[in-house]
Amino acid sequence: MLKKINQTKLVITAVLLSFCNTIFAQGTIQDYQRAELFNGLFQNKIYYSPNSFTWLKDKKQFFYSMLTEKGTEFKLVDVNNLNHTDAFDQQKLATALNLLTKQNFKPYQLPITAVNLNDDGSKLEFKHDGKAYLYDLTSFKCTEQKTTNNEGRQPTYWGDSSPERNTKITASPDGKWEAYIKNFNVYIKAKSGNNAETQLSFDGAEGEYYSANVLWSPDSKKLATNKIRPNKPHLIYFVESSPLTQLQPILQSRNYLKPGDALTHTQPSLFSIATKKQIAVDQSKIQSQYAITNLAWRKDSRAFTFHYNQRGHQKYSIAEVNETGTVRELISEVSKTFIHYSGPKMFKYDVNDGKEIIWASERDGWNHLYLYDGDGKVKNQITKGEWVVRTVVNVNEKDRTILFEGSGMEKDQDPYFIQYYRINFDGTGLVKLTTENGNHKVFFSPDYSIFIDTYSTREKPQITNLRDGKTGKVLKKLENGNIDALLATAWKLPEIFSAKGRDGKTDIWGMIIRPSNFDPKKKYPVIEYIYAGPHDSFVPKSFVNDSRGSLHELAELGFIVVQCDGMGTSNRSKAFHDVAWKNLKDGGFPDRIAWIKEAAKKYSYMDITRVGIYGNSAGGQSSLGALLFHPDFYKVAVSSSGCHDNRMDKIWWNEQWMGYPIGPQYAESSNVDNASKLQGKLLLILGELDDNVDPSSTMQVINQLVKANKNFDFLMVPGMKHSLGGDYGEHKRRDFFVKHLLGVDPPEWTWATNITVPKP
Repeated sequence: MLKKINQTKLVITAVLLSFCNTIFAQGTIQDYQRAELFNGLFQNKIYYSPNSFTWLKDKKQFFYSMLTEKGTEFKLVDVNNLNHTDAFDQQKLATALNLLTKQNFKPYQLPITAVNLNDDGSKLEFKHDGKAYLYDLTSFKCTEQKTTNNEGRQPTYWGDSSPERNTKITASPDGKWEAYIKNFNVYIKAKSGNNAETQLSFDGAEGEYYSANVLWSPDSKKLATNKIRPNKPHLIYFVESSPLTQLQPILQSRNYLKPGDALTHTQPSLFSIATKKQIAVDQSKIQSQYAITNLAWRKDSRAFTFHYNQRGHQKYSIAEVNETGTVRELISEVSKTFIHYSGPKMFKYDVNDGKEIIWASERDGWNHLYLYDGDGKVKNQITKGEWVVRTVVNVNEKDRTILFEGSGMEKDQDPYFIQYYRINFDGTGLVKLTTENGNHKVFFSPDYSIFIDTYSTREKPQITNLRDGKTGKVLKKLENGNIDALLATAWKLPEIFSAKGRDGKTDIWGMIIRPSNFDPKKKYPVIEYIYAGPHDSFVPKSFVNDSRGSLHELAELGFIVVQCDGMGTSNRSKAFHDVAWKNLKDGGFPDRIAWIKEAAKKYSYMDITRVGIYGNSAGGQSSLGALLFHPDFYKVAVSSSGCHDNRMDKIWWNEQWMGYPIGPQYAESSNVDNASKLQGKLLLILGELDDNVDPSSTMQVINQLVKANKNFDFLMVPGMKHSLGGDYGEHKRRDFFVKHLLGVDPPEWTWATNITVPKP
């Protein structure tokens, strides 16, 4: 809804929506108000682009919702006869909900969320005003449902370790035994007879105990668990200066392991129920461990397997332990740089209870699938080529086929666009289920025989089709996204742009955003939004997933806003990715600068003597790094929640890219150690209670800037966690760019704000 703030705002709104060609002065209050006008406009003016799909398991049907000129509509599709109808009578639902809530909701403006049909399509579940409701599609009655009370539950924190020490009792599959931990050791007892207990281990102690997460073999004859030698927690502290519960500040702490910290040591352990004894397991090959995970028994109980991630993330193996305790490596993945273990590239699937294994690897320079036999020998490479497997969707053991997402296979397309494929285990019979030029997201039926295909680009709205799961043939065209109403507001489409990177050969892809009152005769400063974390790629590829609507709002102030994925990010070749290895300060900047310069050659209105940059978290590190390491190009930076020194940030993320043990590369990439090099204008933003990136990381930068007598601005937001700064920080960021790139003093904040804040 457009917010009626004051008479000036009303006039500006009327002018914009009547499509007059008034050009406002850059950086004025009108520009700020126009930026706010576009807040929320993006999603509210895109019609016929479904955003959720639910398959009904008891029927070959699915339903979805979408925005139309009338409002939100719900549709039902029967795949047997391809009938495409209203999912239910929305007027009757509105009547029932109004009767229950004493409101007056209209049928296509229902304020409901989490809408779901049950499996037989007879009842509709949804939420309204924080409450759960059930609507009977036969009786047309709506009732409020009782929900589980989560009040009092402590939220989990990502840094906390899993609970290995507890009193959990685990029953054997045959129901005859119970296993548990007592006095740090493994015990079992029979569920019949005199209930006498038997101690299986005798070396457990407080400092080296057995995990309560025990695993019975399927035949109930063996037991596996881990022996744990815990590490010392690394606590970081926060002072909550302005708590809601009391006047005085509150000291908070978190367990937060950092690079170089000691880690928990894990020993896979095996026990025989028949002999009531522990069977020795060879631990010699898993000493330098980052983690031991994924203990799992073979279905025939012949062995159990586990994953071994060597510290430094240059070796990752799958090991099998047989009933005698013998350990053998089935798969050993080794890299001279890093193995991206924490993302979707890591994939393993046991075929026929481990008689074969499907494994993903970048060993040939691209992420592909390989088929192993049960003894750990490669039978064949399944996928191959200068493109990447992004995610495995399904493995069909009966047909010996794999359904997967890939990108980069289709020529003359953005190499990040996701397409869907099917291939045989032996690497033959590749079927392209989607090929249209766009970023695809599909929703398969439970039996994978049919799927809904949605695809779009940043420049073209979403198309939605129903397709055959075997061939990809379009069975029915469902919806074509319509953005006429959006374009009628003068909103400008982003432009997909590619240019060569630092090597003069590799294509770098990104987007260019212009203001709605764009005038090619003017000169515009350029602002880059940056996130260069090696764990993924970040430029949005679909039309409807614009979670960073504030890029358009920022452009409204009189800027050209850009975003691209430089080398060091993921989803391209291994060589492209490896640029980040022990070198996070690189941030893809040589590629980004080349990309922006090439865009400026094409578009002379891009003034690259005035370039700003901003980012959050890892992007906060990079945005400050732009001024430290590339001050000849970047002149203004806003850095929020930055992990400015990788020794200060979370262990799992930083050791993966920067390596172990800690070496000089950490100092070389540190914004703290290089703070004295600062040139240009800098604004640092920090949440007081950031428990994703230690706030001390930013404070240590400030310490060095003060010592070096450097001029900078700083905003601390009390009570805020990991964030770009919230609405207040967003406003300060825009002011900072207006002042230092446009040379205009920002207007006074004399109107109520409603700013879209991008997610980190």
